[in-house]
Amino acid sequence: MPGGRLTQQERQQIAQGLGDGLAYAEIARRLERPTSTVTREVMRNGGPTGYRADLAQRATGHRAARRRPAGSAGAAAGQGPGDEAVRAYEETLTTVFMASGTPRMMARVMSALLTSESGSLTAGELVQRLQVSPASISKAVAFLESQDLVRRDRDERRRDRYSIDDDVWYQSMMASARSTAEIAVTARQGTGILGADSQAGARLENIARFLDYVSESLVRASDQARDILSAQRSATPPQPGA
Repeated sequence: MPGGRLTQQERQQIAQGLGDGLAYAEIARRLERPTSTVTREVMRNGGPTGYRADLAQRATGHRAARRRPAGSAGAAAGQGPGDEAVRAYEETLTTVFMASGTPRMMARVMSALLTSESGSLTAGELVQRLQVSPASISKAVAFLESQDLVRRDRDERRRDRYSIDDDVWYQSMMASARSTAEIAVTARQGTGILGADSQAGARLENIARFLDYVSESLVRASDQARDILSAQRSATPPQPGA
């Protein structure tokens, strides 16, 4: 199985596969690459509708050039500069967040926070770790705070530190359950308008019943599992200097 960086020819095959409407898994199979490699490549270079092999190749070269002098900065932020596995995992996590609708820079910040040993980073540390401008970090953090995805605290040096509260995952599941329940209610309204005896009405009623069950199950499971997050918080060792 091929390893290492994608070649120009492989990127052209990815572009061709996207143009033919192939799934990421099928493109990866033809390249004999992991599906995550193809997914990450596409999502960080324009997405399925904007991917271009030549631009992706050029962008990869630029990113590699930026990383070379930045090794010591990465170490200062607590990330081993030679740890390719950690960097690859951060990219995979970023890709997953992007696939769920999170903008790229915001997804990178979330991934950095989640994979940092302390669980929190200052704006300056994020700048060093991600090798982006302070303005990019400021914009990303402001967006994440507005969505209640990131919490801001002050450390002993009165610097703002950012972290992802464990309760975010619970709130996210509850929001999903509310959205699903709202669709169920709307579908059932359609049954009343179109008539329960009509095919359309029966179809909407079946959808409503299914979504009711999913929503209720999600709420129940989230409530039952919430203690897991609390247990993780209580088990977290104290931070240095705390």
